[in-house]
Amino acid sequence: MNDNAQPPGLLTALTPLFLLFILLAYNVAVYGDDSLSGANQTALIISAALASAMTMLQGTSWDKVQTHMLDNIRAATPAILILLMVGALTGSWLISGIVPAMIYYGLEVFSPQYFIVSACAVTAIAAVVIGSSWSTSATLGVALMSIGYAMGINPGLVAGALISGAYFGDKMSPLSDTTNLASGVSNVDLFTHIRYLSMTALPSILITLLLYLIIGLITGSDAASVNDTEQYRAIIQQHFALNPLLLLVPAGVIFLIIRRVPALPALFVGTLAGVLCALLFQGELIQQLSEELGNTYQVAMTALYGDIAIATGNDVLDELLSTGGMYGMLNTIWLIVTAMVFGGAMEAAGYLSRITNALISRVHSAAGLITATGATCMVTNVSASDQYLAVVVPGRMFTKAYQERNLAPQNLSRTLEDTGTVTSVLVPWNTCGAYHATVLGVATFAYLPWAFFCLISPLMTLFFAWAGIKIAKLSDDEELATQEVV
Repeated sequence: MNDNAQPPGLLTALTPLFLLFILLAYNVAVYGDDSLSGANQTALIISAALASAMTMLQGTSWDKVQTHMLDNIRAATPAILILLMVGALTGSWLISGIVPAMIYYGLEVFSPQYFIVSACAVTAIAAVVIGSSWSTSATLGVALMSIGYAMGINPGLVAGALISGAYFGDKMSPLSDTTNLASGVSNVDLFTHIRYLSMTALPSILITLLLYLIIGLITGSDAASVNDTEQYRAIIQQHFALNPLLLLVPAGVIFLIIRRVPALPALFVGTLAGVLCALLFQGELIQQLSEELGNTYQVAMTALYGDIAIATGNDVLDELLSTGGMYGMLNTIWLIVTAMVFGGAMEAAGYLSRITNALISRVHSAAGLITATGATCMVTNVSASDQYLAVVVPGRMFTKAYQERNLAPQNLSRTLEDTGTVTSVLVPWNTCGAYHATVLGVATFAYLPWAFFCLISPLMTLFFAWAGIKIAKLSDDEELATQEVV
């Protein structure tokens, strides 16, 4: 076969997506939450096989298809390594008493009525400083999920609030890779991009915080009672040697990330620090676990790679004080790999660009162009399963269209962030959706209706577009320069 493939038709390009949606919907109906244990991964492989077969019949070589698949998997490798390290981190932080300490002190500090809005605000501030929604979830997110669970608050609601705050902060941070990527691919100064982005992001987060406040005031009384909270704290104190010094470890990890140490080394340091704290502070617990697992070395290794559970006799705490280590991340890693295979097949076939071109052909106004950009970002998140591609691909494809309509490039960069970055976490097989669901321990569809910021942000940018609010035009000099380039 040669690579002289004919351009695909729109229906052809959509066919693998239709098959994927049908299979995923049926998997959820049949398997429920267990659909991530293999059914959804298989659906992605089947859909990828269909896309590959279709494009090969049209003249594309298998070598080209395979190359795109392998390139996608290679691009996802950092995410896979981070997931493995997060699994090890949570295990070491459990046996060290770090996670129990965060739950213990958190139950004392936070009020159930204001916990949701506070969790969103705290993660938003942290993400601005850290510059990463992923790192925020792996550190503060894990602790706040545990506190919310102990309070009896809906885990999906807690996860939605944490994700909303983390993604707002990520978007507003000059340290964020996606923020820099969106401005770079659109040829916009970074701080010009952030200022323009804040026009839609700030109203979105304010509405989000208001909604969480109202929900907290309405449902806060249904959370765990003071007696329950005190009981949880007493049980934790009974099983762990608590010390405020333990909190220095997560603080240190956050400090490393702030200092621009890459996430993987920072999490590795946090994991080793957790093991050290276990040996220093939790001698009695380690001795108890050694009786089950063999010796101290086996306890430490099992915490990093396998199942560890602290039996307290309380169902709520037993759920919180257990972890699957790196092994617990394997289903998510499997999902990411298969999603990358599907995305590579779609990319090699030219199906994604065909869908995008169909959207562009129906654009006749600035608002329509912004809408088409947002739709393309979300389609890319679904089909390519990666937020970076959801920023880069539409960014490259729409740059000229914005120039031709005399629209300043910050319109494009804002739309990429408002629709591409924030919706990635709402797709279960996207790297972002898979990551946050696994780290926070909540299925994507469980937190999706509560991730208000991620739902409001795309709507806000569409509202601004169709209402004609803050739609920047090219200056005369910029327009002339654009014409000369073209």
